[in-house]
Amino acid sequence: MVSTDKKSPEAVVFDLGKVLVDFDYSIAGRRIAARSSMSAEEVQGMIDHAPLLFRYETGLINRAQFFAEVTRVTGFVGTLEEFSQFFADIFTPIPEMVELHARLRAKGVSTFIFSNTNDLAISHIRANFPFFSRFDGYVLSYEERAMKPDARIYAAVERLTGLRQSQLVYLDDRPENAQAGAERGWRVIQHHTPSVSIAALQSLGLPA
Repeated sequence: MVSTDKKSPEAVVFDLGKVLVDFDYSIAGRRIAARSSMSAEEVQGMIDHAPLLFRYETGLINRAQFFAEVTRVTGFVGTLEEFSQFFADIFTPIPEMVELHARLRAKGVSTFIFSNTNDLAISHIRANFPFFSRFDGYVLSYEERAMKPDARIYAAVERLTGLRQSQLVYLDDRPENAQAGAERGWRVIQHHTPSVSIAALQSLGLPA
């Protein structure tokens, strides 16, 4: 879904997971399971889109509390530092999208990160992927205490950017999250592949 408004957007808002970085919770499941009493599949089920992860990613519990609950349920034997590495080292950059962001920045286009995420993931990405520091701002679910597609976190993007409706173009791979942006009048690109998203941004007059 892409708006037909002829004026170019003033900022590009990027989802993070599956748009700029790929991730695989089965990696974390295997690593944690190797030090616990549960199978890799059981661990993955617990941490991938489960109620516990929702609480963590909406800031209802902090890192230490998340670790304590995972340890209690799985029997994980290890330190918080070991767990943090196992849990967070599941990301790989998507080169075409990272390069797209670099081109936009080089042409002076404002860019923002808008993500359902947690502080362990963000700490790891910030430390390992230099491109992450090159955005104008960040709206992160665990800081806002709300997750997409909750309207409150979209309002946070508008406050941060100072922009509204067709001034924003938003890339997200999840249809429900994209739709929530479209309902606010944002120009939305539901991300499937880098080539399609790049062409869509070019069609909006952006230097992609």
